[in-house]
Amino acid sequence: MRLGRRADFHTHSLLSDGAIISSEIAARAQSLGYEAVAVTDHADASNIDHVVSRIVSTFDGIQDDFSVALIPGIELTHVPPKKIEPLVREARRLGALLIIVHGETIVEPVIKGTNETAVSCSLVDVLAHPGLLTEREAELARENDVYIELTTRKGHCLTNGLVAKVGLEGGVDFLVNTDMHEPSELITQEEALKAALGSALPYERALEAVRDSPRRLLKRLGIR
Repeated sequence: MRLGRRADFHTHSLLSDGAIISSEIAARAQSLGYEAVAVTDHADASNIDHVVSRIVSTFDGIQDDFSVALIPGIELTHVPPKKIEPLVREARRLGALLIIVHGETIVEPVIKGTNETAVSCSLVDVLAHPGLLTEREAELARENDVYIELTTRKGHCLTNGLVAKVGLEGGVDFLVNTDMHEPSELITQEEALKAALGSALPYERALEAVRDSPRRLLKRLGIR
């Protein structure tokens, strides 16, 4: 059984509420043998231009110094649902390769309707920590090719079991991401597989979540 190299599509730097700069995220991911890592700092209309432009310019400047693929991204966070698609389009215009939406985690006051709006938009790549995922949201995610995140983030991970159950029934594609804020939160591919299995995914679907789904998403993003 070959797990392949790890890709994490959800991390945070000092540009939002992470503890380290983007270059250190790259260095730590490379030291763990990652194939790819995305920096997806929190943004809304107040800071999206600054955050995306800084991540893009930083990664443009250091990519040649790293073997790990560096993905400039954004996490649209606490954005009113009707404003999500316009900000998704603005993030793309600014150069974000990867767009994730902060889902309706049960430990934060995310606006109801965020999940459904995010998975209804085919320009969104990932719905992060969706909380109490519904059957309709899972079906829309499948129809619009939006990946559903299983997370190792404290608090957000409390609903992984439900997300896995509903997502399996809805036929979604899963990813295992860390939502890293502290450097110690980056995980190995073996740890990611354990997290997927701990969410009650069958072994083959757990393997797909940590190996095959990341490969498909990297291909979609034009990486590797």
